[in-house]
Parts: sequence; C-alpha cells; structure tokens
Amino acid sequence: MGRKNTDKVVFHQIQVLDAGAKGVSVAKAPDGKVIFIPNVVPGDVVDVQTFKKRKAYYEGKAVKFHELSEHRVDPICEHFGVCGGCKWQNMKYSQQLYYKQNEVKNHLQRIGKVELPEFETILGSEKQFFYRNKMEFSFSNSRWLTEKEIGSTEDLGNRNALGFHIPKMWDKILDIEKCHLQEDPSNAIRNEIRAFANEHNLAFFNPREHSGLLRTLMIRTASTGEIMVLIQFFEDDKANRELVLDHLYEKFPQITSLQYVVNAKQNDTIYDQDIKLYKGRNYILEEMEGLKFSINAKSFYQTNSDQAYELYKITRDYAGLTGEETVYDLYTGTGTIAQFVSKKAKKVIGVESVPEAILDAKANAERNNITNCEFFVGDMKVVFNEAFIAQHGKPDVIITDPPRDGMHAAVIDQILKIAPKKVVYVSCNSATQARDLALMDEKYKVTRVRPVDMFPQTHHVENVVLLELR
Repeated sequence: MGRKNTDKVVFHQIQVLDAGAKGVSVAKAPDGKVIFIPNVVPGDVVDVQTFKKRKAYYEGKAVKFHELSEHRVDPICEHFGVCGGCKWQNMKYSQQLYYKQNEVKNHLQRIGKVELPEFETILGSEKQFFYRNKMEFSFSNSRWLTEKEIGSTEDLGNRNALGFHIPKMWDKILDIEKCHLQEDPSNAIRNEIRAFANEHNLAFFNPREHSGLLRTLMIRTASTGEIMVLIQFFEDDKANRELVLDHLYEKFPQITSLQYVVNAKQNDTIYDQDIKLYKGRNYILEEMEGLKFSINAKSFYQTNSDQAYELYKITRDYAGLTGEETVYDLYTGTGTIAQFVSKKAKKVIGVESVPEAILDAKANAERNNITNCEFFVGDMKVVFNEAFIAQHGKPDVIITDPPRDGMHAAVIDQILKIAPKKVVYVSCNSATQARDLALMDEKYKVTRVRPVDMFPQTHHVENVVLLELR
C-alpha cells in the first residue's frame, strides 16, 4: 500500500526553537506537535516539508529559508549536510556549548530529579576542528551520488568511494575529499590509498555481494606525532595486499605502525580478528603529564586527546586526593584515569571487562614505573563483590566511567553498600547518568557538576559529577 499523501504536508514560516537530541533541531507544527528538522539552527524561520508523521511528532526537512538565525555560521566542510558527522557545523561554537550545557541540566533535573548544586560552566575545546585521534573509513564500489549527479547524463566514471556511511544506509558510502576531524596526514593517507587503488584497478568492497579486496581503513594519531594505519582486506590476496601496504609505507615513512587484517566475515568489526603487523611496531604512544600510554589497534582511548587531559584533570580535582586514599576506578579501560590519579593516591584498583584492555593497563603501568595501581578483569557486576573488597580494601573514593548505558543496578547497589566518602561519576550519556544519580540519592548528594565538550560540531557531551556521602 502506498504512503498516504497526508504524511507529506508542507508547513510554512516555522520558527526553529531548540536544538534537540542527536543533533537535529526542534520546532512546533501548527497542530502543536513537535517537528524534528536536520541541518537547521535555532532561530531560523523555514518552510518544512514533512516526510514522516507519528502520533506525537513529525520528521521533515527545510525546503525554504525565510530568516536565518543570528547563531548560524557557514560550515567549513564541503561534505556538510550529506555526511552525517558534524551536524552542528552551521552553529556558532558558543551556541553549541550553550545547548550541550542545557541538555545535561535538563537530563539531571528531569530524569534525575535530585537536588543539584549550581553547575560549573561547560569546558569548551580549544580545538574545534582536527581534534580526533582515531578515524575509520569504509571502501565501497557504489559511492553515494549527489542529486546533481543522478540528474546528469554524463558518464560518472568509476563509482569507488573511501569515506563514511550515509546515515541510515548501510551500503552507501560518501566519498570524502577532506575531513576536518583528524590532523594531517590523515586526509593525505586516505586520498593516496584511494588514488593508488583506482590506478591499479584494485576492487573496492561490495557490501551487497560481499566481494572485493579493500574493506576499511583506520587511522590513529597521537599528540606525540606517532601514526597507526590499519587496512582491512576482505579477500586474502597477498600480492595486491603487499602492493598497497608497500606503496603506503614508501609514501608515508612517518607511519609508526602499519597493520592489516583479512576479514571475510559478514561484519567489519576487528575486535574478534587476528591483526597482523606489517611495518613498525604494533602500537603507538600517547603522552599525558609525562605518562606514556600504548595504544594498539583494538585499544579504547578517549578520541580527543587534548580534551581527555582536561577531563582527567577535572576528575582528579573532584576526587580531592591527599595521598592517603584507596581509589577504585571502575570501567578503567586501559587504566588511563587510574594511572593519572595514582600519584595523588595511596593505592588504585582498576576493574574492566575487556581482557586486552587490562593487559594494556598493566603494560602501561610498568612503562610508567607506577607501583600503586592494580588491574583486574571481569564483568563489573560480578567482580565488584564483598570478597573483592575484603581482599583489596574498602575504597575511600570511587571513580566510575561506564559505557553509554550507565552502571548496572548491581554495581550501584554495591557502591551504596560500601559507601565510599566520594564517588566521581564521568559519563558520556547524561540521561543514563541522571537515572543512576536518582538511584544513589538515598546516600549521596551531588555537590559538583561540570560538562566537558569532547566533540565540537556534534551534539555529544561528557559530564563529570561529584557525589558525597550525606
């Protein structure tokens, strides 16, 4: 059955009111329902063509601009609006920070419903572009065509692309010429691989037929200047694989770590794959306050190194350590926060569910001559039990930095049971953080809150909260 035409109405002269979740903006339709509109800025007045109607809202796109918001700026990236990445590039940075701080406040007030102190001002990022230390690109033999190209009668040449997935389209890749998220030589490396592969007629991946040689590209950079490149091949073709890798290493001798993986699985995740070192060493080094952290192809490391340093300083400041405390660092990852606070603590215990991350954490602690940190592998809700605490001592301070879905209820119960004096809660999702704060409210009072912007030009925001025993 065809879609009813009533789904596709045009609303005229609609004022965009607010920046909503996931980087889309929010307006009100004449019937009072909410309209979600991408690529507009609060303050714009637009005509909206709706393409989806639900009980409580519409989704639409701006088809005509009557007035432009004072908060609008010209996006600097040629791919803006098609690429799903930097959705807020058309909004002044000061406004981006305003909406991020607002979102955290709304979540903590509406979902948490706990008593809150006055918020400290969100910490903006000094770099608003070229701040990411890790980028992943996909190869495809059916690149996304622009409307202009689709309407053209000219031969479009080869359809190979190396870039990003078009939002909500798993098989369409936008060919990226210049991305403003990672410092050079990131763009140069990506463009060189594509040009070389095209020149030598190497097959780009076909996601529908599951064929082709070149599948994905990952580039990691560090503030130390070290560079890691990992190419994922679909077919196991030694001659062509080495052709690409040798050319790349010759062209960019500054690559510290050149690795590859041959992955013929349905999905392109590398976490269950055997990664092969081709040239250099299998890790790069990141540095922070004299501490060195090795990062391998599978490591989790905060994606904005400079801002991670600022985030960790706030975390350490909130913990208020004197050198006498036992600190537990839950969801420790590769132990960066644990080691960062260790010189101000008596002992730090890090717990994490990913075994490789804990191996990294131990290796990093050894490299940094840190002797008061211990790291343990396990599912937090299982490991973090009475026996564990009896063995390692009751924590005076807990630092927790859980994944997006927040802490498991069993972990919260355990924190409430052992009642450390302070809990510093670092979160990349203030909605689940707010839910957890409500669960801890019986024993803990929120005494400090500071959002931190790790991802300029996007709607994402981190938040640090200090909880103290009532």
